[in-house]
Amino acid sequence: MSGHSKWATIKRKKAATDAKRGKIFTKLIREITVAARDGGGDPNFNPRLRLAVDNAKAGNMPADNITRAIKKGTGELEGVSYDEVAYEGYGPGGVALYIETLTDNQNRTVADVRHILTKLGGSLGTTGSVGWQFDRRGQIFVDASKYTEGSVFEAAIEAGADDIEAGGEELVVTTEAGAFHEVQEGMKSAGIEFERAELTWIPQNEIRVEGKDAEKLVKLLDALDDIDDVQEVSSNADIDEEILAQAL
Repeated sequence: MSGHSKWATIKRKKAATDAKRGKIFTKLIREITVAARDGGGDPNFNPRLRLAVDNAKAGNMPADNITRAIKKGTGELEGVSYDEVAYEGYGPGGVALYIETLTDNQNRTVADVRHILTKLGGSLGTTGSVGWQFDRRGQIFVDASKYTEGSVFEAAIEAGADDIEAGGEELVVTTEAGAFHEVQEGMKSAGIEFERAELTWIPQNEIRVEGKDAEKLVKLLDALDDIDDVQEVSSNADIDEEILAQAL
């Protein structure tokens, strides 16, 4: 499994067990608000909003919070206006970092991102410096204890997915960005329920990171994820699994 997916798995486990749940809700609410602003407040006609709402429900967000976030996006309730801004940079071991944010203050956000990168062995790059190393893809995460790999593979491929990988407690289905929502619906129709789905940036090639560089990189990724404005951090790192496990 890719380094990005392994780190994503660690983040989900932490979100379920530690005090960061409030931060997770903050990120989900922002995504719902922006999705509703850009595509309307009906999830049936707004795939991005449908995905955001599904992920919020999977994270046990109260229905009232979801409704308020949608209304803020559509203008029915007063809310903050967020801009989507991506930053590119480098981490320990020379890995590439693609950092997606939703912010109401770009000056604050870039300062926060630069501070964390500088403090923990990374650096902020220019626009386009690393983005070309990633492809936009969909990933769908299925609980491996509930389904066999064969049944998930059959349903996913039939629905138009590109690949499926086993990653410990999860099965990860990868799709083209354009087929992402179609594959989700196809899997649901086949009786396969999933834990989470996301559009993300997948590296074309990975860099193996071990030892002190891996330890520093995990701290850096965790610190970036702690920034409220940061929605997702993608990297081309294949991180040592023992060091990843220590992050829990």
